[in-house]
Amino acid sequence: MEDTTTSSSLIQEIEPRFGASRDDPPDDLIARNNKRKAIQFKTSHALLISFFLWIFALHALGIFFFTKGFLLTRLVLDHKSECTSPPTEVPRSSPGSYNAGCWYPKTFDSAVIIIIDALRYDFTIPSNDTTHHFHNALKVLHETAVQQPESAFLLPFIADPPTATLQRLKGLTTGTLPTFIDVGSNFGGTAIEEDNLVAQLRDAGKTLVHLGDDTWHSLFPGHFDANLTHAYDSFNVWDLHTVDDGVTEHLLPLLQSEAGKWDIIFGHYLGVDHAGHRYGPDHIATNDKLKQMDRVIRDIITALDDETLLVVMGDHGMDTKGDHGGESDDEIEAALWMYSKKAVFGHGHNELMEPPRTAKERPVGQIDLVPTLALLLGLPIPFNNLGSPISEAFIGPKQPDWEKLASVNALSAGQIQRYQHAYSAARGLSKDVFSVAHTLWAIAIEMWRGALQNTAPNAEVFEAFVRYQAENLRVCRSLWARFDVPSMVYGIFLLGCALAILSCYARATTPFRAEDSPLFLRQIMIYAAFGLALGFSIGLTSSSPGTLDTSLLGAAGGSIVGFVYTNLEIPSGYPLPFPDSTLGWLSLLLTVLQAIGFASNSFTIWEDDILLLFLATFAVMSLAMSIRQQAAENRALGIIQSSFFLVLTRIASLSRLCREEQMPYCRSTYYSSATSSTSASWQLLIPFTLAILLPGFIKGYYKGTRSYAGSAILWIGVGLRMSLLASAIYWILDAADDNDWLNVSENTLRLAKTTIAQLVLGVSLVAGTTYYGWATPCISIELPDGQDNGDATPNQGTGPKNMGVFGYSNMHGSRYFLLVTNWLIAVILLQKPMGGGSIGLLALQILALLEIIDSNHLARSAIGPVVLAMLGNFHFFKTGHQATLSSIQWETAFIALKTIRYPWSPLLVTLNAYGAQIITAVAVPLVVLWKQPPKKKGLLGDVAMAVATFILYFAAINLATTMWAGWLRRHLMLYRIFSPRFMTGAAALLVVDLIGIFVAIGGFRSNIISVSEVFGWA
Repeated sequence: MEDTTTSSSLIQEIEPRFGASRDDPPDDLIARNNKRKAIQFKTSHALLISFFLWIFALHALGIFFFTKGFLLTRLVLDHKSECTSPPTEVPRSSPGSYNAGCWYPKTFDSAVIIIIDALRYDFTIPSNDTTHHFHNALKVLHETAVQQPESAFLLPFIADPPTATLQRLKGLTTGTLPTFIDVGSNFGGTAIEEDNLVAQLRDAGKTLVHLGDDTWHSLFPGHFDANLTHAYDSFNVWDLHTVDDGVTEHLLPLLQSEAGKWDIIFGHYLGVDHAGHRYGPDHIATNDKLKQMDRVIRDIITALDDETLLVVMGDHGMDTKGDHGGESDDEIEAALWMYSKKAVFGHGHNELMEPPRTAKERPVGQIDLVPTLALLLGLPIPFNNLGSPISEAFIGPKQPDWEKLASVNALSAGQIQRYQHAYSAARGLSKDVFSVAHTLWAIAIEMWRGALQNTAPNAEVFEAFVRYQAENLRVCRSLWARFDVPSMVYGIFLLGCALAILSCYARATTPFRAEDSPLFLRQIMIYAAFGLALGFSIGLTSSSPGTLDTSLLGAAGGSIVGFVYTNLEIPSGYPLPFPDSTLGWLSLLLTVLQAIGFASNSFTIWEDDILLLFLATFAVMSLAMSIRQQAAENRALGIIQSSFFLVLTRIASLSRLCREEQMPYCRSTYYSSATSSTSASWQLLIPFTLAILLPGFIKGYYKGTRSYAGSAILWIGVGLRMSLLASAIYWILDAADDNDWLNVSENTLRLAKTTIAQLVLGVSLVAGTTYYGWATPCISIELPDGQDNGDATPNQGTGPKNMGVFGYSNMHGSRYFLLVTNWLIAVILLQKPMGGGSIGLLALQILALLEIIDSNHLARSAIGPVVLAMLGNFHFFKTGHQATLSSIQWETAFIALKTIRYPWSPLLVTLNAYGAQIITAVAVPLVVLWKQPPKKKGLLGDVAMAVATFILYFAAINLATTMWAGWLRRHLMLYRIFSPRFMTGAAALLVVDLIGIFVAIGGFRSNIISVSEVFGWA
C-alpha cells in the first residue's frame, strides 16, 4: 500500500467534506448519502455492542453458577452454648456461675489479647543468621518462654487458609473452619451472628475494649465499649505507624491508670503486616516494626497485674514478598504466646520446655484458641467450635495435672459431640458419616466415667478425648469440602455454550456481517423472555434451586436457543469454524494445548514459561513465512519485525516473580530481592528509559507509513513523553519515601506522589480519551506548490486539482493507536518500574505484530487476536503477578489515593493486575485497522470478528480452568494451584469482555466517524 495518494479520484472524496463546490455529483446528494451511511453504521454499532453484552452476560452467569457451587459452604447453626448447661460433668466445676467459671473454674478475671497482624513464627525465634532483617528483632516472646516456662509459652499457631484477616478473625473467635460462603442467619452481612467468644464475653457482663484494626467492628458491631474503644482504618498498607501508635497510645493508660474500667482488651496492631506488604519481610522497616512490638510487649508485661492473662498472636504469616491470602507454609505459620505473672502454665505432658525451633514442631491450630480462652476465662465454649484446648495452658506448672487436662478436653469434646449431633440433624446426614467418631466418643466417655468412679482421670483418658476430637475435625474438613455439583454443571454448560457461540461468530468460514446482529438480538430477546418466564414458574414449584437461579438459567438457556434458531434460519448459515491457513491452525493448536495443559499442576505452575515457548514458536513461524514472501518489501519487513518480536519476547522474559512451587528452579527479578516488595535502585532507570525511547519507537512505526502528522505529533511527541516522564518521577519519589533519601516529611512526599499520579491518570484516561474523541486523522496534505499545510484541512473553496495525502494508507490504524497509548500511560504508572518496562516492551511487541500481520496478509486470520491474547497473559506474569492471591499488589490502591475510596481503589488494583490484558484488548481492532485505507468496506464486521476471536481465547482458557478445577475438586493442590488459576481466568475473561466491548469496539466508533468525516462513508 502506497503511503501517498495523489489521484484526482481522491479529490472527489475529500473536496465535498472541505466545502468545495462541484457540479457533479451534487453536494446535497453526497451529504444525504453520507448521512444515511452514518446512521446505518451507528445503528449496527449499537446492536453489535448489545450482542457482545449478551456474550458478557453468559460469561458472568456461567462463572456465577460455577463459583456458587464450587466455593465451599457450611450450614451456620444459630445454637448458643449456655453457662448453665455444660456438655458433661467434670470435677471441680460449679455450673451456672460466671463468677467462679461456667463449666470449669476460671483461671483469670481479665485478659489483654494482642494481635500482631502477620506475625510469622520465625520472626519470634532467635537465629544465628544475621542477614535477614526479620531475625532477632522481636526477642521478648522467646526470652520469657525460656526463662519463665511456668508463666509463658510460645508455640507455632497454624492458620487455616484462606489467610485473609477477616477469615482469620472468624476462626479465632468462633473456633470453626473457614469456608468461602457461610450459609445461615448471617448470610446477608459481614457481622458474625453465630456463637463466638466475643459474644460470650459480652453475655458474661464483661466490658470489652477494642483498639486498632476496624475490621473487628464490622464483625462484632455494638460489642465494644464506645468510650474506651478506638478503631483505625485497616486498608492503607502504606501507613505503617498510625494504627500502631494509636493502639499503644490508648492501651498503656488503660493498663496503668484505668484498670478498673475494662475486663478484656483486644489490641490489633497492623504495622508489621503493612511493612511486609510495602517492603517485604526482609527490610529495615519490618525490623523496626518488630522492635517496636518488642518494646510494647515489654511495657505491657510491666503494667500487667497477677489476675490478667496476656495473649500475643499473629492471625497469619506472610510469604517471602510480605503478602498473604494463600496456603503456603510462610502464610499459615503464625505465632502464639501466652503470659501470666502467676505460674499456671507448664510442659509436663511432653517434657519439652523450650519453644519449638521451627513451625513444624508441636504446632497448634488457631481454632484451638477458642476453647482455651473460654475455659481460662470461665466461659462456655462457643457452640460451633471444633478446636481443642491447648495443653500448655492447663497441664500445670510442676507435675502434670492429668485430671485437669482430661477435664477440659472432656468439656471440649462434649461440646463438639453436641455440635456434631445438631449439625447432622440439620443437614440430614447419615450416621455412617461420623461412625468412627461415634466409636471414639463412646470409648472416651466410657473411660472418663470409669475414671471418675474409680480413680482420677489419667493420661489415657486425655489421649482418648484427643483422638476423638482429631477424628471429628478430620470428618468436618472433608464434609465441608462439599460442592454443589449441579450448580457447577450449570455454570460449565453456560460457559461452553458461550464458547461455541463465539467460535461460530468469530471464526466461521462465511464472513460475519454486522447487519446480522438485529436478527440475532431479536430472537435472543424473545426466547430469553420465554425462558425467564419458564424458569420463574419452575422456581415457584421447586425448593432447590431457588426462583432466582431458575429464572437466570431459563433466561440464559432461552437466549442460547434463540441464537441457534436464528443461525439455522440464515440462508448462508455459519459453517463450522475451522482454520483455513497454517497460522490459523497454529492459533487453534496453541489454544487447545494450553487449555489441556491446565489439568496438570506443573503446567499451571510454569505457565509463564509455556507462554514464552508459544510466543517464540509464533515468532519463528512468522519468520519462516516472511522469508517465503514474493514481494521484497513484505519479505524484508516480515523478517525484521518477526526477529524484533522474538528479541522483545526474550527480553521481557527476564522480568519474573517466582511462585513458591517454582523454587529453587526460579530466580525472582521483579523486586530488589526474593524477600522484598520494593524495587532495586537500578530499576528506577527503567521508567526514564521508557520516557526517552518508547515515544521514539512509536514515532518510527508511524513514520513508516508517513502517519506522524496531525494529532500524532502532539499526543505521542508531547503527551506520551511527558506523562511517562511524570510516572518516572513518581517512582523516584516513591523510592525516596521508602529509603528516606530526602529530608522531607512523609506527608509532603505522599502529597507530591498522589498529585503526580492523579495528574497522569487524568491526562491519560480523561484528557487523553477526550483528545482521542476529537482528534483528526494522522495525515498531512501536500499542496501542488510544495508547501505542506501540516494537517487534514485544506483551504475552503475550490481545492486544487491534485494534492498529496501522506498517511493515507494507515489512516485508521495510526489514529486508533492513540487510544492504546492512553491506556498505556495509565497502566505503566500503576506498575512497579520493572512492570512498567514490561508494558513498554508489550507496546513494541504489539506494533511488531501488526507489521507481521500486514506483511503476511493475516488481517482476517485468528493468529493476530490469539497472539495478542497470549501477549496479555504473558505480560501478566512479567508485571509481577502469578495466579495466586498473595501476588495481588494491593498497595496499588494508594498510588493515586491517600485512603480507600470506592470504586476507584478496586479499579486501580484491577488496572495493575490485568493491565497487560487490558492493553491487548484495547489493541485488538488494530489487527484489522493497521494499514487500511479510509474507505475500506466491512471494517465493522472485521473488527467484531477480531474482538470475538480475542475474547474466544480467554473464554477457552476460562472454560478449561473451570472444568479442571471442578474435576480436580478433591485434588491436594486444589486451593493452592487449580482454584486460584480458575479465579484468575474468570476475572480476566470478565475484564477483557468489558474492555473489548466499551473501549475497543466503542473506540472504533470514534475512529470511523473521524475518518469518514474527512473521506466519506464507505
